[in-house]
Amino acid sequence: MAINKAPQAFPRTEYLRRLAAVKAEMGRRDIDALVVSFDRHMNYLTGYTARSGYVPQGLVVSTREEEPTIILRQMDAPAAHHQTFLQRDKVIGYPEALIGNPEKDGYDSVIDFLHEVGAANRAVGLEFGNLPPAAVEKFKARLPKAKIVDFTGAITWIRMIKSDLEIAFMKDAAAITDAGMMRAAEVIRPGVREADAAAEIVATLARGTNGKAGTSLANFWMNSSPRTGTSHLTWSDDVYRVGSQINLEVAGVRYTYTAPMSRTFSIGRPSERLHRVHEAQLAGLDAALGAFRPGSTCSDIAQAAQRALEKHGVHKESRFGYPVGIDWTETTASLKEGDMTVLKPNMTFHLHLGNWVDEDFGVMVSQCIRVTDSGVEVLTKTPLKLFELPSAP
Repeated sequence: MAINKAPQAFPRTEYLRRLAAVKAEMGRRDIDALVVSFDRHMNYLTGYTARSGYVPQGLVVSTREEEPTIILRQMDAPAAHHQTFLQRDKVIGYPEALIGNPEKDGYDSVIDFLHEVGAANRAVGLEFGNLPPAAVEKFKARLPKAKIVDFTGAITWIRMIKSDLEIAFMKDAAAITDAGMMRAAEVIRPGVREADAAAEIVATLARGTNGKAGTSLANFWMNSSPRTGTSHLTWSDDVYRVGSQINLEVAGVRYTYTAPMSRTFSIGRPSERLHRVHEAQLAGLDAALGAFRPGSTCSDIAQAAQRALEKHGVHKESRFGYPVGIDWTETTASLKEGDMTVLKPNMTFHLHLGNWVDEDFGVMVSQCIRVTDSGVEVLTKTPLKLFELPSAP
């Protein structure tokens, strides 16, 4: 019996719009067939979300076909039938004999398909940066008459400007983020294990809010005393204590759209140093938000934030944020001085004023935002403050 189609996160017209943008870029580079190997891009173009990218797979986009063809391990093909907008004949499952085979693998199935559809003698695009070097060499060796073109990063830049449908999911994800952060404020207390607090936060991120579940879980970072000078640690089996500082960075996820946010907590009265740096960061955040508008650059945002910080005697070495959307980061622009990427409406960013001052001291505050026609919209709504938590259990 065939698996049924799941309700689609987006209508077919949305996927065809995205494919049209990719095909237009292919045309500018004289590419006839594109092999998409990055799982986030496969999701963007089809709706496929299964975590199967640990084995070779590919989505072949042809300028001659309306729908692309997805080529996966056979056991993952039913997920593509279920999740994507693709017709059944556009899903190909390759045999299990290609798994753990040192001589042939799933990329051979992709190459075989290129030969079958007559693309082997034309220009073929590959995402070099998302393929193992051996796989790139295999494509070149088995397609000797093709012109191989590097397409790395091109789809990520297309993804930067969201449709209104995507923005709606970003707002849903941001509401889930807020729920997770507020749950953290309820459960972080002296004597509570970090792992137990994390379990409550994870449960909230999965349950979601406003009747909309979190459809996946993003990693989140919990950096507690004496580890607040770190930035990307998860919870431990340690317990919170009176005087503990907790830097927490979480993200709700709705159909892969992810809205990160960070806040800092203090169990009991925060230190003067913590309070001073946090106040500087709030000033920097406010200055950055005031600088967002179409036509400004990422560098403009960073400079505005840095000037505000330095008026409070604080300097930030790391960048001031990055684009977000499908999954936590889009590896394109950075909110840093010198990045001249021009801001456009419906770009979404994680505006991050987190600052790691010493090995044992750092402070976090950030917002998930959208560039609008006239300025900026803050998607995350958690109170913008240094959370002072009760010192009693």
